[in-house]
Amino acid sequence: MELIMISGGILVVPVLAFITSFLFWPGTLLKAYNWYWRRGATPSLLLLHGFSATKDMWLPVVKYLPRNQHVVCVDMPGHEGTSRTGAEDYCIQGQVARIHQFVKSIGLDKRPFHLVGTSMGGNVAGVYAAHHPADLCSATLICPAGLVYPTDSEFISRLRELEKTEMKDSIPLIPTTHQELEDMLKLCCYTPLNLPQQVLRGLLANRMPNNGFYKEVFMEIVGEKSRHSLQENLHLITSPVQVIWGKEDQVVDVSGAAVLKTSLPSCQVEVLDDCGHSVALERPRKAANLIMDFLSAQEVNGENAKKLS
Repeated sequence: MELIMISGGILVVPVLAFITSFLFWPGTLLKAYNWYWRRGATPSLLLLHGFSATKDMWLPVVKYLPRNQHVVCVDMPGHEGTSRTGAEDYCIQGQVARIHQFVKSIGLDKRPFHLVGTSMGGNVAGVYAAHHPADLCSATLICPAGLVYPTDSEFISRLRELEKTEMKDSIPLIPTTHQELEDMLKLCCYTPLNLPQQVLRGLLANRMPNNGFYKEVFMEIVGEKSRHSLQENLHLITSPVQVIWGKEDQVVDVSGAAVLKTSLPSCQVEVLDDCGHSVALERPRKAANLIMDFLSAQEVNGENAKKLS
């Protein structure tokens, strides 16, 4: 798996410039950051991206993290710089196994770290917390997939409608045309991005060669084995959990936040107004601040527990 281990550097990049660079020259953005290999006093952050994204999606959030914060961003199995041998298991449990292998290979498990995941990555992060509690000090789940949602999202409703038509193989998160790409962006972001046509063409051209792989992964994570994997493992989670959700999420419905609160009564839930599914892009500063505030609170709670024992 490809990774970047960085400290939160100073990078002032407007959303449009970020997306343009992300689409065409993602590697150039990394040069604007300090590489930071030694772990500090606070727990390291391991960030897991969502379906069909890459580790670079976290750069807007990293921009607002403390400069000395140790951060590890990794491409999820098969995505971007990660190899595809044809033998990988892309179900959620398979992805958890690969992430755990990665954690051990870089020695991140030598001290408890904070795990953050969004969407598919949130599903993986939750199941990881359930099966590898000793690795973690806490976890943040951002708009996680893998729950039983009381309310269908717009995305799920569209899938159900497509199943009734000749377009049953069409998946709104895997665009094949310019119009489908625009529809996907509207689905993922509450605030319109209004990207230039050249950028949209570049994004579609970058995604198209990977569409076969994306469909393979999608069918795995919505299949019977993975569809409700987070829900099925909630009872095993013992680490402190933070939940962040965009109130206007059209991909995985915000009603999932109440599901998590019911199963994990002590979890901290933050619902962001005027925000959709792409929290890291739409509200990066807020996401970074919430994560760091949660980490600080856990440290205080840990110190208080030591004093009482």
